[in-house]
Amino acid sequence: MNHEKQYAPLGVFDSGVGGLTVAREIMRQLPQERIIYFGDTARVPYGTKSRETVTRYSRQIVHFLLGKGVKAIVVACNTASAFALEEIREELPVPIIGVVKPGAKVAAETTGNGIIGVIGTEATISSQLYTRTIHEHNPNAVVIGKACPLFVSLVEEGWLKDPITVAVAQRYLESFRQSGMDTLIMGCTHYPLLRSTLRGILGETVNLVNPAYETARGLKELLEGHGILNDGNGVCQGTKHQFYVSDAAEKFKNFANSILPCEIKEAQLIHIEE
Repeated sequence: MNHEKQYAPLGVFDSGVGGLTVAREIMRQLPQERIIYFGDTARVPYGTKSRETVTRYSRQIVHFLLGKGVKAIVVACNTASAFALEEIREELPVPIIGVVKPGAKVAAETTGNGIIGVIGTEATISSQLYTRTIHEHNPNAVVIGKACPLFVSLVEEGWLKDPITVAVAQRYLESFRQSGMDTLIMGCTHYPLLRSTLRGILGETVNLVNPAYETARGLKELLEGHGILNDGNGVCQGTKHQFYVSDAAEKFKNFANSILPCEIKEAQLIHIEE
């Protein structure tokens, strides 16, 4: 086992704050691991941008994280997972995992009637990656996708249970009502924060799949497979987790502290284009 690698941090990146739901799950499920998180807050959102642009941004961020000595990378963004992951995987000296495939696999394996809904950004839904991945595990599944772009702004505004958010969610989810869907993938990292609102509209019978949770589980398997899971015996140098952003550091820090299990003292500003 490579002890130096074993005690190195994990790199986690997202277009902004949504990926903090993935960081939160990693902190809960792999408490011994250190995280270096990058939120591309200057160029958010990714969900309306082209494949080429998202791939370029992702390459810049991965380069930054590799410079920090990370042992593995988590693409904590559904859009970047859908657009950039497979292309940059080949170029990397470390293992990489995205959020789409772990969530899709669990949905495909746990659905009872094979009717699966996916909500996400325009880019994630139009990429059809969830549909393709679900069909790899369950060829007969019926997959219904719906872009829900307003959810991101509502979450970032902190309106998690606001009547406006409930009304928007009811309108978005209307198209699933007659579908008979028994499983819904929350295919954007912001959406798990709306879990109780979605549950209230859909009722108890629909299984809500949280890709952030499944990604943390998949990450543990990935690290074990490469022999680089932190056993907790290494000495942690400096602060345990580090947070970097490309803009609006104070706003990011406030949001992070509202959802993470540990308090973050600062988010450092990085000019990623350089």
